[in-house]
Amino acid sequence: MRSANIVFFLILAFTVQAQVPDRRDTMIGRDMQEVVVTATRSERLMGNTSVPVTLISQKMITESGSLRLHDILGEQTGLFITQGFGRGVQMQGLSPDYTLILIDGEPVIGRMGGVLDLSRLTVGNIRKIEIVKGPSSSLYGSEALAGVINIITDGAGVRKLHADIRYGRFNTFDASAEAATRVGKMSLSGFVNSNSTEGYSLLPNSIQKTVEPFWRLTNQFKLGYDFSPATQFRLGIRYNHEDITNSIVVQNLGSQLLSKGSEINRDLNITPTLTHRFNKKVKTSLRGYLSRFASEQNLDVRGELNNYNDRFRQSFSRIENQTDVDFTDRLSMNAGGGMIFESVRSNRYDSLETLRSNQIGYFFIQQEWRALERLTITAGLRYDHNSAYASVWSPKLALQYRMNPTWRLNASAGRGFKAPDFRQLFLNFTNIAAGSYSVFGSLVAADEIMRLQSDGQIDQILPAYGKLSELKPETSTGINLGLQFDPSARWNARINLYRNDIENLILTDIIAYKKNGGQIFSYLNISSAFTQGLELEGNWQVHKQIRVSGGYQLLVTAEKNVLTEISEGKVYKRDISSGLSSRLTRSEYAGLPGRSKHMANLKVFLESSDSRWFANARLIYRSRWGVSDIDGNGIINREDEFAKGYLQANLALGRQLSPVLGIKGGVDNLFNYKDPENLPGMPGANWYLSLSANFLKSKQPSKQ
Repeated sequence: MRSANIVFFLILAFTVQAQVPDRRDTMIGRDMQEVVVTATRSERLMGNTSVPVTLISQKMITESGSLRLHDILGEQTGLFITQGFGRGVQMQGLSPDYTLILIDGEPVIGRMGGVLDLSRLTVGNIRKIEIVKGPSSSLYGSEALAGVINIITDGAGVRKLHADIRYGRFNTFDASAEAATRVGKMSLSGFVNSNSTEGYSLLPNSIQKTVEPFWRLTNQFKLGYDFSPATQFRLGIRYNHEDITNSIVVQNLGSQLLSKGSEINRDLNITPTLTHRFNKKVKTSLRGYLSRFASEQNLDVRGELNNYNDRFRQSFSRIENQTDVDFTDRLSMNAGGGMIFESVRSNRYDSLETLRSNQIGYFFIQQEWRALERLTITAGLRYDHNSAYASVWSPKLALQYRMNPTWRLNASAGRGFKAPDFRQLFLNFTNIAAGSYSVFGSLVAADEIMRLQSDGQIDQILPAYGKLSELKPETSTGINLGLQFDPSARWNARINLYRNDIENLILTDIIAYKKNGGQIFSYLNISSAFTQGLELEGNWQVHKQIRVSGGYQLLVTAEKNVLTEISEGKVYKRDISSGLSSRLTRSEYAGLPGRSKHMANLKVFLESSDSRWFANARLIYRSRWGVSDIDGNGIINREDEFAKGYLQANLALGRQLSPVLGIKGGVDNLFNYKDPENLPGMPGANWYLSLSANFLKSKQPSKQ
């Protein structure tokens, strides 16, 4: 780990002294002048936003060699890719459940265990990614408790004909094609991507692969029609298909057998939008959204176990209007509202024939006021009325103060929330293969306990059963305080301090025992926690062809009730060697599991003056993180309860062979780091080679 520590201190030293360019023709200057929409739901220069925003450009995605969304997000400051229930993203120390993922401003559905698997999403036609950190429910509602990641894809209307093909280790194959044109008032674009692999095993003697073979297909179509310069219609259709091999090892007459199965996931999204500008000061948009997600898992389990079949159907429909008004040069407003209709069918929620549904009505308003020449104040408020739980108000206040042309102070405070999902409300699942345990949603748990009790299957009802009640939304009060340093055309830096206080955390707890020893779990609002820390980021344009960037996150987390119990001397630890118990101190408590106290990255980008070739190296460091409770005290505190920290190095280089043809190659995880138990998605060094062809080159910027 000595090399990791050296990298960490280099990043810290670099970031503290970093500054930004002269706004003219450097990459850093262009980034600061880039228009972003996610932070305020209206167009703003990135340098003028008062909340923490990260922008990932199409060029950065392409030159990094990323294939799927988790690849590029995992290299960003303050983001960590989790590997349970697929690849999720952890932001400001908050779980993947609390980050809202959007494609072109609309939410992606189909979460499993609260996690949206980012490997479902290709980066092939992404124009840019906007990341907003901190509670954003005042604009986006549920699941935006930690922040929002908005994936903005290429728009229709720009003449384009482009193709990519890539081959890598583990027989990984990726191919995509994109075309776009404009005919009179109509614009059209289409994109298709195919991604597959034979999988791999990190355990040489295992008959089961760590990552199973899969095939993914993504199609996207966009249509635009300009009725007039003031009125435009846009239609987006996206379809994704995923076919995964499933397998499980079972015992049969003393020998191990591999039982095969399959998992098929499909999602369809349709987005029509009508926009009209009444005049220079007033614009309105009517937006529809229809999304369907279907998943089916089948497994032919031999021996004494039954065959396994899991089916899940989710729908999400929304209609929304947003109106933007510029009252004066100093005062603007955007306001809107809409209705959401969502439903789910699953044999885990009783039966596939039982429809569970929910309706949400909401409205929001946000005003931006430049109170002084140097002071901008943004205030927002959203109200969500949900048929399944209590109504929620989500306020937010942010300000930016320009102390001088070099220094900017940003501050924001907001309240976010996450609604109980269908799983937490209606899940009715019993796993016969693993001790016959059951998990019941909060709204069905009492009825299921009574049914099992009448059948004589209940041995003991625990005190937690008496706490069953209508679940409240999980809420978070988040504060961000940032300082932005922007003195010249060669340097920039920013520091952001943050704290999130989460209340009404929904956790699973044992509410009863069956007579056969099986445990019965349900969901309760029983805990509160906090995450706090700082982020440092900096950029340095060393030369016209050389750019260096770095970032570091310090993170501290804890459950508040655990801190209280530690201060009262109620929590004990067990010594690894002697087995003796003693009281735990505050410094020995590692906080929430799955979080690293230190994370850092360092990136070096090189590009020729004629843009004919590029090369880059990206280092990503993560310190140890808690993974298991070995001594049974319910928290992480012993050395053997942590996964080891690691340093990952990714390299990429490419060359334009002709005006049409380009070649690119690279290797991810150059140091070949492996941790099969805690990082099954990291298969060691992973090389690749790709070819790209640009048959048409447009000089126009892409439009949405």
